[in-house]
Amino acid sequence: MTSFRAAYTADRAAALAGVPRSTVHYWARTELLIPGVSPERVKLWSYSDVVALRMIGWLRQTKHTVDGHEVPPTRVPMIRRALGVLRKLDLDLWSEEHGPSLLIDRAGSLHLKRDGVVSTLPGPASGEQLVQAEVLDLMAPFDLVKGQLGPDLRQPRPMLRILPGKLAGSPHIVNSRIETVALGALAARGMSATIIAELYPAVPRTAIDDALDLEGQLARNLAAA
Repeated sequence: MTSFRAAYTADRAAALAGVPRSTVHYWARTELLIPGVSPERVKLWSYSDVVALRMIGWLRQTKHTVDGHEVPPTRVPMIRRALGVLRKLDLDLWSEEHGPSLLIDRAGSLHLKRDGVVSTLPGPASGEQLVQAEVLDLMAPFDLVKGQLGPDLRQPRPMLRILPGKLAGSPHIVNSRIETVALGALAARGMSATIIAELYPAVPRTAIDDALDLEGQLARNLAAA
């Protein structure tokens, strides 16, 4: 049985993925990407689902080759195949702070890149040279829709981390259990960064600033959706 160590509401999944909230709901409704943790009310998406949202969004875009030729959106059957490969990945990969990068190419093939070595999934190490302009690092900052920037899904800011096995995948200050959403809630109530920092004297001020910056970006993502 698959176990889930992270769970996100539609708002949180959309904001972290950098995909419009309406699109997240549409893909769930049409069963292109059913929420992996809870498909019923309240719907909950897994960490792998957040990665999948980015993957679908990019594959459904019209893209261009390095020499400028237009590439039409990837067909849904190929996207479903890529989703199947993604679901089979070892969940432990997501719990590594410095784990491999997960790449998707415009043909819908997934690749793991660790220490400069690329492995195509499923299968052994790939001998081909992937062209940077034709692949997307699904873990890196994601800029698909104007006004929405999905953060790095491991280290969203220098002093922040996202680990599916810790705090249900909630972004948090490194080496702590302080969730950025909690600090963002304080800021939403009118507290300044200086006052919030005084409430957490053991936390570096740079970490507080990183947390508030991330929550501000996630809020802007939802406002733009």
